[in-house]
Amino acid sequence: MPRVFDGHCDTILRCYQNGGGVRKNGGHLDLERMRAYGSWAQFFACFGEPEDMPGKPLWQVFQEEAALFRRQVEENADLLVHCRTAEEAEKAWAEGKMAAFLSAEGAELLDCDITKLEKAYEWGLRAVNITWNHENALSGTNVENAGKGLTEQGKAFVRRAQELGILVDVSHLSDPGFWDVIELAQKPVFASHSNSRKICFHPRNLTDEQFTAIIGNHGVAGLNMCDEFLGQSPTIDTLVAHIEHWFSLGGERNVSLGGDWDGISRPPAGINGIQDIHRLADRLLQMNYSEERVNGLFYHNLMEVVREVCTM
Repeated sequence: MPRVFDGHCDTILRCYQNGGGVRKNGGHLDLERMRAYGSWAQFFACFGEPEDMPGKPLWQVFQEEAALFRRQVEENADLLVHCRTAEEAEKAWAEGKMAAFLSAEGAELLDCDITKLEKAYEWGLRAVNITWNHENALSGTNVENAGKGLTEQGKAFVRRAQELGILVDVSHLSDPGFWDVIELAQKPVFASHSNSRKICFHPRNLTDEQFTAIIGNHGVAGLNMCDEFLGQSPTIDTLVAHIEHWFSLGGERNVSLGGDWDGISRPPAGINGIQDIHRLADRLLQMNYSEERVNGLFYHNLMEVVREVCTM
C-alpha cells in the first residue's frame, strides 16, 4: 500500500459540532485507521456556515476550530505532528508519525481579510478555499452568482496567499473565479476536492479546460469521494474512470486525493472510509498501473505542490 496524502477532510468540524476527537471515532477518518497505512498526511479543514451556527461570527468559528485542531495534535503527539512544509511531513513520517496540515474551507472564515489571513498563517494555515458555496467578498461560487469572478479584493487576497506560501484552493469557486486565479497565479494551485466534469457533469467538478490549466500551472486536483460528484451509483471503477480521463489529458502528475472525508454522506460503493482507500490502489495495480503512477496519485503529486508552495 502506498503512502497517502489527502487534500481535504471535515473531521475537525465533525469534532467541533459533535464532540469526540481524531484518534478514534465513527466517522470516515481517524488516526487509528490512518496509521494502518504507515505514512499518512492530511489537510484538516476548518469550516462553518452561518445557517448551522447562527449568531456566531465565522472568524470566531475559525479560531475555535483551529484551537481544537492544535489540541488534537497535542493530545495525540505520539501519532500526529502539525506540519507546515513537505519537509516537516517527511520528517514526521521518518519518525513513524502522521502529518497534519491546517486549511480553511472558505475565506469568509477569515472575513476575506488579508490581515486575518496573515494571522492564520502564523497559526499554521497552509491552504485556503477562496469560497465555499456562498458568494463572498472575494468571488462568486459554483452555487451562488456563478458568473462572478474575483473582485479586486479577491485578487489581492490570492496574491497575498501565494506570497505567504499558502495553497490557493479553487474547489467550490465559480468558473470565472477559477480563470482569474489561474491568470494571477505565480505558484501552483490546487482543487483540493473536485472531480472531472466530463465524467460527471456537475458545476462542482472541473472542465477539461480547467484541469488542463492546472496541469500548465503544475498544480493538482484531488479526487472527491462524494457520490454526487462521481456519477450515478458510483463504485471504485467510477473513481478509476475519473482518474483515467485526467491521465488521458496528460495529468498523471496532477491528480491527487481529496476525499472530502466527514463532509459527505455517501461515498462510492466499496469505500466506507479511509480504511477502504487501499482498494483503489489495489484496483489500479490490478489494471497494470505502475507503482510510480499509483504513488503519484496517492501522495507524491500533492507533496510536490506543497513542497513548492509551502516553503516556510
